[in-house]
Amino acid sequence: MLKNPKPYIAFSIIPLYCIVKLLSNYPEFIENYYSNGLYPVISNLFRFTLGWIPFSFGDLFYAFSIIYIFRWLLKNRRRIIKDTKKWLIDVFAAVSIIYFAFHLFWALNYYRMPLHKNLNLKADYTTNQLINVTKQLIEKSNTLHLQLSKSDTLKVDFPYTKTEILKQVPLGYSSLEKDFPHLSYNFKSIKQSLFSLPLTYMGFSGYLNPLTNEAHVDALIPSYKFPTTASHEVAHQLGYAAENEANFIGFLASTHHNDLFFKYSGYTFGLRHCLIEIYRRDAVIYNELIQSINPGILKNYQEVQEFWDSYQNPSELFFKIGYSTFLKANNQKDGMKSYSYVVALIVNYYDSKL
Repeated sequence: MLKNPKPYIAFSIIPLYCIVKLLSNYPEFIENYYSNGLYPVISNLFRFTLGWIPFSFGDLFYAFSIIYIFRWLLKNRRRIIKDTKKWLIDVFAAVSIIYFAFHLFWALNYYRMPLHKNLNLKADYTTNQLINVTKQLIEKSNTLHLQLSKSDTLKVDFPYTKTEILKQVPLGYSSLEKDFPHLSYNFKSIKQSLFSLPLTYMGFSGYLNPLTNEAHVDALIPSYKFPTTASHEVAHQLGYAAENEANFIGFLASTHHNDLFFKYSGYTFGLRHCLIEIYRRDAVIYNELIQSINPGILKNYQEVQEFWDSYQNPSELFFKIGYSTFLKANNQKDGMKSYSYVVALIVNYYDSKL
């Protein structure tokens, strides 16, 4: 038995890194043996174990970890100079363990097969296809809006509490799995973040804790955004790490939901992404399409924008740059911009049904 395994654990970061990079070249292997093999077992186990807890175990774990790290750094600050070698071994041993757990429990999903290949969808689309699908989404959104608000000038207000919305999220996946069995969702573990205020100032509406597989939604965001945000995080729980893919699956889960408020949140979510892409391509067509949207829908968009504007601060830019760098390091070469690629999935999904 080794007297001191720390040096071996510390240096294991090198082979671990090499193994991850090697596996990243074999998406089919990841898809078959990890994303559809080992990962569902791990994910279901964590959700079954922690999902019943009414608060976020992962958030408490983060909080205590941060406190422990600062306490350890404070207690061992003199070792940086006096015992540099052992200090570095301690640090890299901890990093190696976290790196291993992060990839084993979730992050290898970054290297799975692209979703459009699994769904037999194309990865690109024409402007005409985009316009046609956007018109469909406008028609569907306008119809739902009038059903819910009774006036085309009023924004839709949700009659549910945020806790009630989170309880209903799995029902969208129950409907969705009829067409997509691989999106079956069991053992719900969706929670409001204990760190919602700092999360808002950072500019994020939700996240998945990769070490506990708990999905989190910012408790402060407008209720109108809760269905799609929560459904997005559930998509991460199901192993879809790429943000564009999680957005698309969240869109599908919301629009397949039996509840009209969920459908409205989903369709207007997809519509907004398509409108942004049209604006980038042709501002004239964008302005024409905006005129055909019920003013109440635009008020819901404005409600969300005003919410984020009220929390805007200089640090938000640094957090988003940091997260974009993280995404690029994990097989999403466009970083935060990858969010916009949900449009390709939406357009080709609807185009395939015509």
